[in-house]
Amino acid sequence: MSAETIRDILHWTVQFHDNLYICLQQDAGCHESERCTMMLEYLADQEARLAGVVEHAEQDGNEKALNTWCYEHMEKRAIADGVLPDIPFYGLEIDEIVGELTNQHAQVIDLYRNLSRRVNIPEARELLESIHVFEAQVALQVAQSANRFREL
Repeated sequence: MSAETIRDILHWTVQFHDNLYICLQQDAGCHESERCTMMLEYLADQEARLAGVVEHAEQDGNEKALNTWCYEHMEKRAIADGVLPDIPFYGLEIDEIVGELTNQHAQVIDLYRNLSRRVNIPEARELLESIHVFEAQVALQVAQSANRFREL
């Protein structure tokens, strides 16, 4: 995928979260640890939630913001190559699962933070910042939930 507009970035982000949802959901059924299975199912639900929110923004967002060109900012990003995560979670422990997911989400959060700082159109900046904040909040919730799962 060649990300040229903010709409493309949002579409890629939906695919990113959908792909993680599939990985987490599939591996939840294969994990030997009940605690890890519960964690994977919870994380899959969070990915579905993230995908839904971003998809809503993509479908109902301000057209001026969605059509803002941003390809010059994407040259060094994995998104430019259409890279989506394909992570086997089934053999990992909770800390490893959360670490891997945190790493993946940090890249998306960084992408939105950097783009929101660079765009000049206020509507586009507002959209990117709102996605950035939401992604960061969910990442924090996941980390807090992981702590609770460790205590089970």
